[in-house]
Amino acid sequence: MGGAGVFIVFEQVVFAGGGNRCWWQAGFWDVVAPEIGLQPRIIGAVSAGAATACMLYANRSRDVLAYYQEKLANNRRNAHWSNLLRRGQRVFPHANIYRQALKDVLGGEHFTRLKESGPEIRIQYSRLPRRLGPRTAVGIGLIAYNIEKYWKKSLHPQFGRRLGFTAETARVEDCATDDDLVSLLIASSCTPPFTPVEYRNGRPTLDGGLVDNVPVEAVEKGRSTLVLVTRRYSKLPMVFALRGRLYVQPSTKVPVSSWDYTDPKAMALTYEQGRADGQLFLADWARHIVWLGDAARARVIDDSKGLEA
Repeated sequence: MGGAGVFIVFEQVVFAGGGNRCWWQAGFWDVVAPEIGLQPRIIGAVSAGAATACMLYANRSRDVLAYYQEKLANNRRNAHWSNLLRRGQRVFPHANIYRQALKDVLGGEHFTRLKESGPEIRIQYSRLPRRLGPRTAVGIGLIAYNIEKYWKKSLHPQFGRRLGFTAETARVEDCATDDDLVSLLIASSCTPPFTPVEYRNGRPTLDGGLVDNVPVEAVEKGRSTLVLVTRRYSKLPMVFALRGRLYVQPSTKVPVSSWDYTDPKAMALTYEQGRADGQLFLADWARHIVWLGDAARARVIDDSKGLEA
């Protein structure tokens, strides 16, 4: 364990969203979790990060990568514009591929394994502002999200909340069937036009990242928390502390795009980068030790300048 010989118990882990970028989280977890005895009591997750968190307890990362290699082998485009002229055909293949993948990867015996061995997993999704329909809401929400991510570069954006989006969470353990779990994960990832609107309790939902793509509010305050971010924030180190939480981000921008379903090899490369970054994390483990629950005694860089947390 990086020569440190010390176990730090993270009571909670947060999985950020990021579509295909979340393969980085899987690679990092597969290397780091067994080395530091990572067994969180609670996981907070959103969008593809939620699917990744479930996968890590239900299946094996490399088996799922192989699944995607096979399923995406013949998908050459992310948009089939000719389908605009065909009734009942979708322009974007993502929804059908993703929903079926969730069913195959997390259903049946995998769902049973997840329910039996997984911790409490809280999955965040968004509710729409009042008086806005799903398409209008997602358009406004995505514009606000991208302004904050690319212009302000906020780690924890605020625009979504100011526009009236609200976050709700549901627990994996409360899903009675694998279909319930798939519906919850789709709700957390719902981003028209790539995926159609998913409904929960008769009301539309959208991607939980429209409120916060790094859903730290889905877990409890004051607990030792590890946060796995999938986007690279260039002004911050790979490992940093903020508000008593330990954050880890990719060492460099990952090679896959969030919604690219044409390049499964890039998914595998992103997974391998996560593994390599996991080794970097372990190699410098002694410097990353945080005296948990007491931010004043943090032994890692605490660079929160310009961040909203």
